[in-house]
This record gives sequence, C-alpha cells and structure tokens, in this order.
Amino acid sequence: MEYLEVSTQWRIPLDELEFEYARSSGPGGQNVNKVSSKATLRWNIERATSFPEGARERLAAQFGSRITTGGEFLVTNQEYRDQERNRQACLERLVEILRSIERPPRKRKATRPSRGSKERRLAGKRLRSQTKEQRRGPGSDG
Repeated sequence: MEYLEVSTQWRIPLDELEFEYARSSGPGGQNVNKVSSKATLRWNIERATSFPEGARERLAAQFGSRITTGGEFLVTNQEYRDQERNRQACLERLVEILRSIERPPRKRKATRPSRGSKERRLAGKRLRSQTKEQRRGPGSDG
C-alpha cells in the first residue's frame, strides 16, 4: 500500500484519496475543449483512518469551506495543462494544508503592557490632539 507522507508521524493511505477530472477553464487553445486536465482531489475525512487527535477539528475550523456536507475535503487545481501535474499539485497542496494544522496553536499568555509602552501611547495621543487643535480656526468653539 502506498502512502502520502505528511510528516514523520502522519501518513495517509492513497486509497483514501479519490480524484475526479474535468475540463479546465484556462489556457490550452483548442486542446482545452478536448482534454480533462482539471484535477479535484476528494478525501472523506469522516472515514479517514489516519487522523491525529484534534486535527479534524482544526481542519474544519480553518478550512471549513473546503468540506462538503458529506464530509469530503476538496482540493482542486487547474494551473497546468496536463492532468498529472494538476494531480501532483493537488497532493502537494493537501500536504501543505495538513502540515499547517498538524500541531495545535499555542495558547496566548496574558501579558500587561509595560510602563514605557503606556507612556508612548499616551504621548502619541497628546501629539495627535495638539495637531488637531492647531487645525481649528481662531473663532471656532470646538
């Protein structure tokens, strides 16, 4: 069985991935009307066997628009004129997406602004206030 390597700990069996091909909209001249070069990768993440904990939720949160109501994750490519290069581009894009959600994001540590940053902020506000005040005409009331 062949696998798609996402990372050293994560591999996806290629038989879980399905490809569909359609006619591409784009360059290709007369050939564009004859050859189905656009590739669409479909991966049913509901039935996927090789999902790390929490990755499914992160995938749905970040890339929810790519998931169908049937639970299939879609990646399409029509950049190239030939089917195989578009197929490879779909696989590369899938790996790129999965690597981006592989690890959970770090929790933000609550910090307080430093005294200097508060002073700089207030000095900037004073300066802006003075600039606006100087724009007013001599007889204006505010």
